[in-house]
Amino acid sequence: MPAEDPLTVDDIAPSPGAHEDARRDLDVVAIGSPLLDVIEMASDDQLAQVGLEKGSMTLIDLVTANSVQEFMGAPRYVSGGSVANTTAGIAELGGTAGFVGALADDEIGRTYTENLRAAGVEFEPHYSESAAGDGLGTGRCVVLITEDADRTMGTYLGAASTLSPEGVPTSFVARASVVLLEGYLWDVPAAKEAMRHAAATAHASEGSVALSLSDPFCVSRHQREFLDLLIDDVDILLGNEEELTMLFGAASHAKAIEAAEETGLLVVMTRGAEGAVVLSAHGPEEIPAAPVERVVDTTGAGDLFAAGFLFGLTHGMGPVQSTTLGGLCAAEVISHTGARPEADLKALAAAAGLLPA
Repeated sequence: MPAEDPLTVDDIAPSPGAHEDARRDLDVVAIGSPLLDVIEMASDDQLAQVGLEKGSMTLIDLVTANSVQEFMGAPRYVSGGSVANTTAGIAELGGTAGFVGALADDEIGRTYTENLRAAGVEFEPHYSESAAGDGLGTGRCVVLITEDADRTMGTYLGAASTLSPEGVPTSFVARASVVLLEGYLWDVPAAKEAMRHAAATAHASEGSVALSLSDPFCVSRHQREFLDLLIDDVDILLGNEEELTMLFGAASHAKAIEAAEETGLLVVMTRGAEGAVVLSAHGPEEIPAAPVERVVDTTGAGDLFAAGFLFGLTHGMGPVQSTTLGGLCAAEVISHTGARPEADLKALAAAAGLLPA
Protein backbone atom coordinates (compact mmCIF):
# COMPACT_ATOMS: atom_id res chain seq x y z
CA MET A 1 0.00 0.00 0.00
CA PRO A 2 1.59 3.34 -1.02
CA ALA A 3 2.23 5.86 1.71
CA GLU A 4 -0.21 8.70 2.04
CA ASP A 5 -0.77 11.63 4.33
CA PRO A 6 -2.56 10.37 7.44
CA LEU A 7 -5.69 12.44 6.81
CA THR A 8 -8.42 10.86 8.92
CA VAL A 9 -11.77 11.92 10.26
CA ASP A 10 -10.05 13.92 13.02
CA ASP A 11 -8.54 16.22 10.39
CA ILE A 12 -11.92 17.21 8.97
CA ALA A 13 -13.86 17.51 12.20
CA PRO A 14 -14.87 21.03 13.24
CA SER A 15 -13.17 22.84 16.09
CA PRO A 16 -14.24 21.85 19.62
CA GLY A 17 -17.74 23.06 20.39
CA ALA A 18 -20.13 23.24 23.27
CA HIS A 19 -20.10 19.52 24.07
CA GLU A 20 -16.37 18.92 24.65
CA ASP A 21 -17.07 16.17 27.20
CA ALA A 22 -19.30 14.13 24.88
CA ARG A 23 -18.62 10.39 25.09
CA ARG A 24 -17.59 9.50 21.51
CA ASP A 25 -17.53 5.73 21.67
CA LEU A 26 -19.28 5.05 18.34
CA ASP A 27 -17.42 5.24 15.04
CA VAL A 28 -20.55 6.07 13.06
CA VAL A 29 -24.18 6.87 13.84
CA ALA A 30 -26.39 6.77 10.75
CA ILE A 31 -29.73 8.51 10.29
CA GLY A 32 -31.89 6.73 7.75
CA SER A 33 -34.88 4.66 6.72
CA PRO A 34 -35.30 1.23 8.36
CA LEU A 35 -36.81 -0.85 5.56
CA LEU A 36 -37.53 -4.52 5.08
CA ASP A 37 -35.95 -5.49 1.75
CA VAL A 38 -38.09 -7.79 -0.41
CA ILE A 39 -35.72 -9.15 -3.09
CA GLU A 40 -36.27 -11.18 -6.26
CA MET A 41 -34.84 -11.64 -9.74
CA ALA A 42 -36.88 -10.17 -12.63
CA SER A 43 -36.74 -9.57 -16.38
CA ASP A 44 -36.93 -6.18 -18.10
CA ASP A 45 -40.44 -7.10 -19.29
CA GLN A 46 -41.51 -7.79 -15.71
CA LEU A 47 -40.15 -4.42 -14.61
CA ALA A 48 -42.29 -2.79 -17.26
CA GLN A 49 -45.34 -4.71 -16.04
CA VAL A 50 -45.03 -3.41 -12.49
CA GLY A 51 -44.33 0.13 -13.71
CA LEU A 52 -40.90 0.72 -12.12
CA GLU A 53 -38.12 2.53 -13.98
CA LYS A 54 -35.09 0.31 -14.37
CA GLY A 55 -32.12 1.23 -12.20
CA SER A 56 -34.02 3.77 -10.14
CA MET A 57 -35.45 4.09 -6.64
CA THR A 58 -39.12 5.12 -6.86
CA LEU A 59 -41.24 6.07 -3.86
CA ILE A 60 -44.46 4.05 -3.92
CA ASP A 61 -47.56 3.81 -1.75
CA LEU A 62 -48.69 0.80 0.26
CA VAL A 63 -51.16 -0.32 -2.41
CA THR A 64 -48.42 -0.38 -5.05
CA ALA A 65 -46.00 -2.12 -2.68
CA ASN A 66 -48.52 -4.85 -2.02
CA SER A 67 -49.27 -5.13 -5.74
CA VAL A 68 -45.59 -5.59 -6.62
CA GLN A 69 -45.13 -8.11 -3.81
CA GLU A 70 -48.10 -10.14 -5.10
CA PHE A 71 -46.39 -10.16 -8.51
CA MET A 72 -43.21 -11.60 -6.97
CA GLY A 73 -42.96 -15.36 -6.64
CA ALA A 74 -40.68 -16.34 -3.75
CA PRO A 75 -38.84 -13.22 -2.60
CA ARG A 76 -36.06 -13.08 -0.03
CA TYR A 77 -36.66 -10.89 3.05
CA VAL A 78 -33.78 -8.99 4.67
CA SER A 79 -33.79 -6.13 7.16
CA GLY A 80 -32.21 -3.25 5.28
CA GLY A 81 -32.29 0.40 4.36
CA SER A 82 -29.25 2.08 2.81
CA VAL A 83 -27.30 3.45 5.77
CA ALA A 84 -28.57 0.68 8.06
CA ASN A 85 -26.67 -1.68 5.74
CA THR A 86 -23.64 0.57 6.17
CA THR A 87 -23.78 0.30 9.96
CA ALA A 88 -24.02 -3.49 9.75
CA GLY A 89 -20.93 -3.54 7.53
CA ILE A 90 -19.00 -1.34 9.98
CA ALA A 91 -19.91 -3.67 12.84
CA GLU A 92 -18.76 -6.70 10.84
CA LEU A 93 -15.40 -5.02 10.21
CA GLY A 94 -14.99 -4.71 13.97
CA GLY A 95 -16.16 -1.12 14.34
CA THR A 96 -18.87 0.41 16.50
CA ALA A 97 -21.98 1.76 14.84
CA GLY A 98 -25.41 3.07 15.75
CA PHE A 99 -28.56 3.69 13.74
CA VAL A 100 -31.54 6.00 14.16
CA GLY A 101 -34.79 5.48 12.26
CA ALA A 102 -38.57 5.36 12.63
CA LEU A 103 -40.47 2.07 12.79
CA ALA A 104 -44.04 1.00 13.42
CA ASP A 105 -44.67 -0.93 16.61
CA ASP A 106 -45.60 -4.04 14.64
CA GLU A 107 -44.21 -7.52 14.11
CA ILE A 108 -42.05 -6.47 11.16
CA GLY A 109 -40.66 -3.56 13.15
CA ARG A 110 -39.77 -5.74 16.12
CA THR A 111 -38.16 -8.32 13.86
CA TYR A 112 -36.21 -5.58 12.11
CA THR A 113 -34.91 -4.26 15.44
CA GLU A 114 -33.80 -7.71 16.60
CA ASN A 115 -32.07 -8.37 13.26
CA LEU A 116 -30.09 -5.13 13.23
CA ARG A 117 -29.06 -5.46 16.86
CA ALA A 118 -28.00 -9.05 16.19
CA ALA A 119 -25.68 -7.64 13.50
CA GLY A 120 -23.88 -5.71 16.23
CA VAL A 121 -25.50 -2.31 15.62
CA GLU A 122 -26.73 -0.15 18.48
CA PHE A 123 -30.21 0.73 17.22
CA GLU A 124 -32.42 3.52 18.59
CA PRO A 125 -35.84 2.94 16.96
CA HIS A 126 -38.29 5.81 17.03
CA TYR A 127 -41.95 4.84 17.41
CA SER A 128 -43.95 7.94 16.55
CA GLU A 129 -47.56 8.57 17.53
CA SER A 130 -48.33 9.76 14.00
CA ALA A 131 -47.30 6.39 12.56
CA ALA A 132 -49.62 4.57 14.93
CA GLY A 133 -52.49 7.00 14.36
CA ASP A 134 -52.24 6.84 10.57
CA GLY A 135 -51.91 3.06 10.51
CA LEU A 136 -48.49 3.15 8.86
CA GLY A 137 -46.59 -0.10 8.96
CA THR A 138 -42.83 -0.56 9.01
CA GLY A 139 -41.38 0.51 5.66
CA ARG A 140 -40.28 -1.86 2.95
CA CYS A 141 -38.32 -1.79 -0.28
CA VAL A 142 -39.10 -4.16 -3.13
CA VAL A 143 -35.88 -4.89 -5.02
CA LEU A 144 -36.05 -6.41 -8.50
CA ILE A 145 -32.72 -7.63 -9.88
CA THR A 146 -32.22 -8.15 -13.61
CA GLU A 147 -29.74 -10.51 -15.29
CA ASP A 148 -27.29 -7.63 -15.87
CA ALA A 149 -27.02 -7.29 -12.05
CA ASP A 150 -28.87 -3.95 -12.07
CA ARG A 151 -31.36 -3.36 -9.30
CA THR A 152 -34.64 -1.47 -9.43
CA MET A 153 -36.30 -0.43 -6.20
CA GLY A 154 -39.80 0.58 -5.19
CA THR A 155 -39.80 2.03 -1.70
CA TYR A 156 -42.76 2.37 0.65
CA LEU A 157 -41.39 4.47 3.49
CA GLY A 158 -44.27 3.78 5.86
CA ALA A 159 -43.29 4.67 9.41
CA ALA A 160 -39.82 5.73 8.23
CA SER A 161 -41.46 8.88 6.84
CA THR A 162 -42.40 10.01 10.37
CA LEU A 163 -38.86 10.62 11.59
CA SER A 164 -38.61 14.06 13.19
CA PRO A 165 -35.98 15.94 15.22
CA GLU A 166 -37.61 14.58 18.39
CA GLY A 167 -36.82 11.08 17.13
CA VAL A 168 -33.06 11.77 16.92
CA PRO A 169 -31.62 11.50 20.46
CA THR A 170 -29.00 14.20 20.95
CA SER A 171 -26.97 12.18 23.47
CA PHE A 172 -26.84 9.20 21.09
CA VAL A 173 -25.73 11.22 18.05
CA ALA A 174 -23.11 13.05 20.13
CA ARG A 175 -21.32 9.75 20.73
CA ALA A 176 -20.32 9.39 17.06
CA SER A 177 -17.06 10.33 15.37
CA VAL A 178 -19.05 10.53 12.11
CA VAL A 179 -22.77 11.04 11.63
CA LEU A 180 -23.94 9.60 8.30
CA LEU A 181 -27.01 11.12 6.64
CA GLU A 182 -29.05 9.21 4.06
CA GLY A 183 -29.94 11.21 0.96
CA TYR A 184 -33.12 9.19 0.46
CA LEU A 185 -34.58 10.75 3.61
CA TRP A 186 -34.52 14.16 1.98
CA ASP A 187 -37.76 13.15 0.25
CA VAL A 188 -39.50 13.51 3.65
CA PRO A 189 -39.97 17.13 4.86
CA ALA A 190 -39.92 16.34 8.61
CA ALA A 191 -36.86 14.14 8.16
CA LYS A 192 -34.93 17.07 6.67
CA GLU A 193 -35.13 18.84 10.00
CA ALA A 194 -34.15 15.62 11.79
CA MET A 195 -31.04 15.41 9.61
CA ARG A 196 -30.14 19.05 10.17
CA HIS A 197 -30.55 18.50 13.91
CA ALA A 198 -28.23 15.48 13.71
CA ALA A 199 -25.63 17.46 11.74
CA ALA A 200 -25.68 20.32 14.23
CA THR A 201 -25.36 17.89 17.13
CA ALA A 202 -22.39 16.18 15.48
CA HIS A 203 -20.55 19.42 14.89
CA ALA A 204 -21.24 20.67 18.42
CA SER A 205 -19.72 17.42 19.69
CA GLU A 206 -16.55 17.68 17.55
CA GLY A 207 -17.79 15.03 15.14
CA SER A 208 -17.92 15.04 11.35
CA VAL A 209 -20.93 14.72 9.06
CA ALA A 210 -21.07 12.51 5.98
CA LEU A 211 -23.79 12.64 3.33
CA SER A 212 -24.61 9.68 1.08
CA LEU A 213 -26.28 10.94 -2.10
CA SER A 214 -28.18 7.62 -2.32
CA ASP A 215 -29.65 7.75 -5.84
CA PRO A 216 -29.42 9.87 -9.04
CA PHE A 217 -33.16 10.50 -9.04
CA CYS A 218 -32.91 11.66 -5.43
CA VAL A 219 -30.15 14.09 -6.45
CA SER A 220 -32.28 15.32 -9.34
CA ARG A 221 -35.16 16.09 -6.97
CA HIS A 222 -33.03 17.88 -4.38
CA GLN A 223 -29.96 19.21 -6.22
CA ARG A 224 -30.14 22.76 -4.89
CA GLU A 225 -30.74 21.69 -1.29
CA PHE A 226 -27.91 19.15 -1.40
CA LEU A 227 -25.53 21.81 -2.72
CA ASP A 228 -26.61 24.11 0.11
CA LEU A 229 -25.85 21.36 2.63
CA LEU A 230 -22.26 21.23 1.39
CA ILE A 231 -21.63 24.79 2.55
CA ASP A 232 -21.96 24.32 6.32
CA ASP A 233 -23.53 20.97 7.19
CA VAL A 234 -21.40 18.29 5.48
CA ASP A 235 -17.72 17.35 5.78
CA ILE A 236 -17.63 14.08 3.80
CA LEU A 237 -19.53 13.47 0.55
CA LEU A 238 -20.17 9.99 -0.83
CA GLY A 239 -21.68 9.33 -4.24
CA ASN A 240 -21.32 7.42 -7.47
CA GLU A 241 -20.31 8.91 -10.80
CA GLU A 242 -23.85 9.59 -11.99
CA GLU A 243 -24.93 11.15 -8.69
CA LEU A 244 -21.96 13.50 -8.43
CA THR A 245 -22.02 14.61 -12.06
CA MET A 246 -25.72 15.36 -11.64
CA LEU A 247 -25.16 17.18 -8.35
CA PHE A 248 -22.56 19.53 -9.82
CA GLY A 249 -24.23 19.82 -13.24
CA ALA A 250 -21.02 18.51 -14.80
CA ALA A 251 -20.52 17.18 -18.32
CA SER A 252 -18.19 14.36 -17.21
CA HIS A 253 -16.90 12.65 -14.11
CA ALA A 254 -13.64 14.59 -14.44
CA LYS A 255 -15.53 17.90 -14.42
CA ALA A 256 -17.52 16.70 -11.41
CA ILE A 257 -14.27 15.97 -9.56
CA GLU A 258 -13.03 19.48 -10.40
CA ALA A 259 -16.22 20.94 -8.98
CA ALA A 260 -15.96 18.71 -5.91
CA GLU A 261 -12.42 19.97 -5.25
CA GLU A 262 -13.76 23.50 -4.97
CA THR A 263 -15.99 22.51 -2.05
CA GLY A 264 -12.99 21.72 0.16
CA LEU A 265 -14.74 18.57 1.41
CA LEU A 266 -13.47 15.02 1.56
CA VAL A 267 -15.24 13.57 -1.48
CA VAL A 268 -15.22 10.05 -2.86
CA MET A 269 -16.77 9.03 -6.18
CA THR A 270 -17.41 5.37 -6.94
CA ARG A 271 -17.27 4.32 -10.61
CA GLY A 272 -18.26 0.66 -10.63
CA ALA A 273 -15.77 -1.46 -12.55
CA GLU A 274 -13.60 1.64 -13.02
CA GLY A 275 -12.93 1.80 -9.28
CA ALA A 276 -13.20 5.05 -7.37
CA VAL A 277 -11.75 8.55 -7.14
CA VAL A 278 -11.03 10.14 -3.77
CA LEU A 279 -9.94 13.70 -3.07
CA SER A 280 -6.95 13.44 -0.74
CA ALA A 281 -4.29 15.89 0.39
CA HIS A 282 -2.54 15.17 -2.95
CA GLY A 283 -5.64 15.98 -5.01
CA PRO A 284 -7.80 13.42 -6.85
CA GLU A 285 -6.46 9.88 -6.59
CA GLU A 286 -7.81 6.96 -8.62
CA ILE A 287 -8.25 3.63 -6.84
CA PRO A 288 -8.77 0.48 -8.94
CA ALA A 289 -11.82 -1.70 -8.31
CA ALA A 290 -11.38 -4.85 -6.26
CA PRO A 291 -11.66 -7.96 -8.45
CA VAL A 292 -15.04 -9.71 -8.60
CA GLU A 293 -15.41 -13.10 -10.25
CA ARG A 294 -19.06 -12.47 -11.18
CA VAL A 295 -21.31 -9.49 -10.48
CA VAL A 296 -24.68 -10.88 -9.35
CA ASP A 297 -26.51 -7.97 -7.71
CA THR A 298 -25.40 -4.37 -7.21
CA THR A 299 -27.87 -3.83 -4.35
CA GLY A 300 -25.92 -2.53 -1.38
CA ALA A 301 -22.71 -1.77 -3.29
CA GLY A 302 -22.68 1.87 -2.25
CA ASP A 303 -23.83 1.01 1.27
CA LEU A 304 -20.97 -1.42 1.88
CA PHE A 305 -18.47 0.85 0.16
CA ALA A 306 -19.47 3.51 2.69
CA ALA A 307 -18.99 0.96 5.49
CA GLY A 308 -15.40 0.24 4.51
CA PHE A 309 -14.59 3.87 3.76
CA LEU A 310 -15.96 5.26 7.03
CA PHE A 311 -14.49 2.40 9.06
CA GLY A 312 -11.11 3.26 7.58
CA LEU A 313 -11.40 6.96 8.32
CA THR A 314 -12.40 6.30 11.94
CA HIS A 315 -9.58 3.79 12.47
CA GLY A 316 -6.57 5.83 11.42
CA MET A 317 -6.50 5.10 7.70
CA GLY A 318 -6.00 7.83 5.14
CA PRO A 319 -8.41 8.49 2.25
CA VAL A 320 -6.68 6.19 -0.25
CA GLN A 321 -6.51 3.19 2.06
CA SER A 322 -10.08 3.84 3.26
CA THR A 323 -11.27 3.92 -0.35
CA THR A 324 -9.48 0.66 -1.06
CA LEU A 325 -11.23 -0.94 1.91
CA GLY A 326 -14.56 0.45 0.72
CA GLY A 327 -14.01 -1.12 -2.68
CA LEU A 328 -13.20 -4.47 -1.12
CA CYS A 329 -16.45 -4.44 0.89
CA ALA A 330 -18.48 -3.42 -2.17
CA ALA A 331 -16.90 -6.22 -4.23
CA GLU A 332 -18.01 -8.79 -1.66
CA VAL A 333 -21.64 -7.67 -1.57
CA ILE A 334 -22.12 -7.53 -5.36
CA SER A 335 -20.98 -11.15 -5.70
CA HIS A 336 -24.32 -12.42 -4.35
CA THR A 337 -27.91 -11.25 -3.90
CA GLY A 338 -28.82 -9.01 -0.98
CA ALA A 339 -27.25 -5.96 0.61
CA ARG A 340 -25.55 -7.66 3.55
CA PRO A 341 -22.13 -9.35 3.33
CA GLU A 342 -22.00 -13.15 3.34
CA ALA A 343 -18.22 -13.50 3.71
CA ASP A 344 -16.20 -12.35 6.74
CA LEU A 345 -15.32 -8.74 5.86
CA LYS A 346 -12.73 -8.50 8.61
CA ALA A 347 -10.95 -11.61 7.33
CA LEU A 348 -11.08 -10.33 3.73
CA ALA A 349 -9.59 -6.99 4.80
CA ALA A 350 -6.85 -8.77 6.77
CA ALA A 351 -6.01 -10.98 3.77
CA ALA A 352 -5.71 -7.84 1.63
CA GLY A 353 -3.29 -6.30 4.12
CA LEU A 354 -5.75 -3.58 5.14
CA LEU A 355 -6.31 -4.81 8.71
CA PRO A 356 -4.12 -6.77 11.13
CA ALA A 357 -4.48 -10.53 10.68
